[in-house]
Amino acid sequence: MDIVLYALTALLYGGLAVAGWRSHRHATVRPMLESVPPVPAATSAPAASAASGMSTPGRALLFVALLAHGVLLHATIFPQNAMVFGFAFALSAMFWLGAGIYWIESFFFPLDGLRLLVLPLACIASLLPLAFNGVRVLPYSAAPLFKLHFLIANIAYGLFAIAALHAILMLLVERRLHAMRGGVAQRHAAAAGNGWLSSWLDTLPPLLTLEKLLFRLIGAGFVLLTLTLLSGILFSEQLVDRALRLDHKTVFAILSWVMFGALLTARKVSGWRGRAALRWVLASFVALLLAYVGSRFVFEVLLHRAVV
Repeated sequence: MDIVLYALTALLYGGLAVAGWRSHRHATVRPMLESVPPVPAATSAPAASAASGMSTPGRALLFVALLAHGVLLHATIFPQNAMVFGFAFALSAMFWLGAGIYWIESFFFPLDGLRLLVLPLACIASLLPLAFNGVRVLPYSAAPLFKLHFLIANIAYGLFAIAALHAILMLLVERRLHAMRGGVAQRHAAAAGNGWLSSWLDTLPPLLTLEKLLFRLIGAGFVLLTLTLLSGILFSEQLVDRALRLDHKTVFAILSWVMFGALLTARKVSGWRGRAALRWVLASFVALLLAYVGSRFVFEVLLHRAVV
C-alpha cells in the first residue's frame, strides 16, 4: 500500500511540475517564434497570463497529491502506534506543508513562479524516505502533548520553508529590477540575456505583494516556532523531568528563533527591508534547517546513530 502512495504522490507532483514548466516554456518560446519585439517586463505576455494563477483542474490535482502525500506521511511516520522519523521524513513533511501553503496562497495570488519551484522539490522530497528509512523509533508517540508538539513544529517549519522560497524569488526579482534600472547594456541583458528566467519572474506578483506575503509567513511561523519550543520544554519535563537540554538541535532551534525574532522586531521598528532583510531570512532558515534536518542527516547517514 505504501509503495502505491509513493508512486501516486510522486506522479501527481511530478506531472504537475512538468506540465507547469512545459506551459511556461511554450509561453516563453512562442513570442520568439512569432518574432514579437521585446517589451518591458511589467507588460510582457507571461505576466498577463499569470493573472489567472493556477487552473481549477491543476488545483484539484494538487489537492489530491496533498491528500495522498499526507496519508503516506501518516502511514510511514506512525506505524503501529509507534513513530519512525528521520531527516528524509522531515524534508518530506516540510515540503508537503510548503506545497499545501502554496495551494492556499494560489486562491488569492498568482504565484505560478513559486509553483514551478515548490512542486519539483515536493516530488523529490516525497521519495526520500524510500532511500533513507529513519533510525529513531519513538514509543511515546501516542502521547497527546507530543502529537501537539510534532504538529505545531511541522507547520512552523513548513511556513518557514515556503518563506525561504519567497525570499529567494524576491532576491532574483530585485536583482533583475536593479539591472533594468541600469544602463542600456544592462537593461538589454536583463531583458534578453536570460529569457526563461525573466519570463519566470514575470509570473510573480509585484515585489511589494511578495514582501507582504513573506512577512505574514514569517510572523505566523515565528508564533508557531515559539509554541514549538514551549511545548518541547513541557514535553521534555513530562518524559525525563528536565525542562531544557542544550544539544545541537535545541541550540540551532533557539538561534533561529532569536534571528527570526530580531528580523520581525527590526521590521516593525525601522521598516527593515531589501536585500539585507532577505538574506537574513535565508540565514535564519538555514539555522532552523540545521536544527530540524541537518543534525538528523549527520547522525543517521554519516554517523549511523539515532537522534532524538
